[in-house]
Amino acid sequence: MEPPHLAPFPDVSLIDEKRILRGTMLAWRGTLAEADRRAAADGLLAMFQREQPFETPAVVSGFWPIKEEIDIRPLMIELFNQGCQLALPVVQGKGQRLLFRAWRPGDPLEVGVFGTLQPSPKREVVEPEALLVPLLACDEDGWRLGYGGGFYDRTLADLRAKGRTIAVGVGFGAQLIPEIPHGPQDQRLDWLLTDQRACAFV
Repeated sequence: MEPPHLAPFPDVSLIDEKRILRGTMLAWRGTLAEADRRAAADGLLAMFQREQPFETPAVVSGFWPIKEEIDIRPLMIELFNQGCQLALPVVQGKGQRLLFRAWRPGDPLEVGVFGTLQPSPKREVVEPEALLVPLLACDEDGWRLGYGGGFYDRTLADLRAKGRTIAVGVGFGAQLIPEIPHGPQDQRLDWLLTDQRACAFV
C-alpha cells in the first residue's frame, strides 16, 4: 500500500490548503485494492485489541463506512461483543452538531444525508463516551482532515464542553502524514488508530 504523494502547498488560504489536500487523499484512497482493504480492516481490529485506546464497555459511536473509508464494521462487532452500547451518527442539518442513535449489529439502516447510513429515528438518542471518527488524513499532533462539513468538530466541541470524551480517528496507515493545515474551529483527536499503528496525542 504505497503512501500518497504530497506536494508542498502553494501560498494559498487555509480553505484552499485543505481542499487541495482533501483531493489528494481522496484520489489516493480510491486506488487501494480490495485485498488491501480487507487486510486493513483485519489489521485495524488487531491494533485495537492490542492497544485499547479506551476502556470497555462504554457508549461508542462508530460510523458506516462510505467513500472507500476503512471498514470498521469488524471492530464495531468486537466492541459490541465486549459489552459496548454502539451508536451511529445522524446529520441533523448544515451548521449543526451530530446526533447519535443507538445501533446493534444486524439492525436495519436508513439512507441519510450525503449517502450515509443511519439508524431509524425510532432508536434512542445516546451521547457517546468514545467516538470512532472517519478521516482523510491525520498528522502527528492529532489534527484531522475530514470532508469539510465541520460536523465532527462541532460535535466534539459540544461533547468536550460537557465532560470527558475520547475521539479516536480511524483510517489506513498511510493516512498519517507530516502536517494538517488547521484553524481555530478544528478539534484535535485523542488517538489515531490504523491497521499499522496506534498513536496517543497529548
